[in-house]
Amino acid sequence: MLHLSRTQRAIAVSVAMATATALAVLPGSASAAPADPAPAKATARTDAAPSLSYVVNLRKGQGNSARITKAIGAAGGTVVQAYDRIGVIVVHSADPDFARTIREVRGVASAGATRTAPLPAQATTDVGTPKLLSEEEVRAATAGAAAGQDPLEPLQWDLKAIKADKAHERTLGSSKVTVGVIDTGVDDTHPDIAPNFDRAKSVSCIGGKPDTTDGAWRPFTTGGSPHGTHVAGEIAAAKNGVGITGVAPGVKVAAIKVSTQGGSFFYTEAVVCGFMWAADHGIDVTNNSYYTDPWYFNCTTDPDQKALVEAITRASRYAESKGTVNVAAAGNEHYDLAADSITDPASPNDSTPGNRTVDPHECFDIPTQLPGVVTVAATGAKGLKSSFSNYGLGVIDVAAPGGDSTAYQPPQAPATSGLILGPVPGGKWAYMAGTSMATPHVVGVAALLKSEHPHAPAWKIKELLKEGADPTACPDPYDIDGDGKPDAVCEGGRHRSGFYGAGIVDALNAVR
Repeated sequence: MLHLSRTQRAIAVSVAMATATALAVLPGSASAAPADPAPAKATARTDAAPSLSYVVNLRKGQGNSARITKAIGAAGGTVVQAYDRIGVIVVHSADPDFARTIREVRGVASAGATRTAPLPAQATTDVGTPKLLSEEEVRAATAGAAAGQDPLEPLQWDLKAIKADKAHERTLGSSKVTVGVIDTGVDDTHPDIAPNFDRAKSVSCIGGKPDTTDGAWRPFTTGGSPHGTHVAGEIAAAKNGVGITGVAPGVKVAAIKVSTQGGSFFYTEAVVCGFMWAADHGIDVTNNSYYTDPWYFNCTTDPDQKALVEAITRASRYAESKGTVNVAAAGNEHYDLAADSITDPASPNDSTPGNRTVDPHECFDIPTQLPGVVTVAATGAKGLKSSFSNYGLGVIDVAAPGGDSTAYQPPQAPATSGLILGPVPGGKWAYMAGTSMATPHVVGVAALLKSEHPHAPAWKIKELLKEGADPTACPDPYDIDGDGKPDAVCEGGRHRSGFYGAGIVDALNAVR
């Protein structure tokens, strides 16, 4: 997801370059590529605190109702943050009957707990342990860089796959365009990110309330995750003679931190805050490489989960109404999101998960399956759907490079890894893979489109994104592991398929 003049290349060689042996996934997701197994996700330890967090969604026209606020207090709740423009209130309560009680109040449309574990839910382990790359490999990549390339750009097969290298000959994108990375936080001191970082538009939304304290947007120093930094670099790593090059290396990037410590939990109240912040601070495109915990699929037949879907739908739609294009990862479980039923073994992931069969037509992975959100599938170095990527006819909008095991899709030389290279905290670089990595490529192309069409509304940018994608036919058969048996069925035609949607995004088409 991420992205070096001559004097600085010598410095880059001396910097250790980290590369994750694990397949980096959507926070909260399980890997599906056997050659690069992801570490197990940490389980929250929440013995001390009795309170839960809730969202209360008001009926249309209620506004900031003092009567409902009073009712929240009477039901044992404390208001943390009220988002009056969308009628969503974040509440803490220790009363196990709070949601049921408040749902009976006139003017309340829905209400539900955003978690199953008591506050605070904190994970203590990171989502991956990087492995340092040898200086010899860094030197080899640097020596192979052509004039005008950043030192590590020869390793970025993904830029060529979407013609971003050709697009950069025309434009790097506009500094008037800002992308918001709704994620685990961004290390704005990284030399690949610092030149394009927008501090004024960065925030921490953990807990559901904006925190603009200087540096609050950075990854946690203990148990922090490199995920958001990697994503930010994929999008907008500067073309500055250091490290890699982003898809849109001339645009600005802001951090909107929404995950708990360890990058393990993305709760509804924080995600709502993230979309609202983006909407009200001029963010042009948001990157959402996560699913909202603790439910992989939120079923509208369940009153709590229904409330979570409604709250984030309101927030994402509000952001789009303000001109923000919201882009989200499809997920890494190799699910057919258009199937009649799916077995979800991971929910709720903040307490005790259990197998449940869900109908994906009424149980939604949020935010990726929400109305208006651009849903992104991942491809590997050979242009095939990544072995782990979710898919589904009518669900996937576009596809982009997210990497895959080299056993399945090896890249062409000089690239040596089938994963995606990007910056990680501490001035290093790492390889990761997942639909988490595909999404920033789409966001980068959307940022280039916004640079070319600064007055275009969100719907127009989304339309141009699909129109400019390269139509990609379904593989027949899709036998990614070469065992002679199809590993998934791709439905649809060349211009609209369950694997690739409208096609693989094309950065050059975006700037023509």
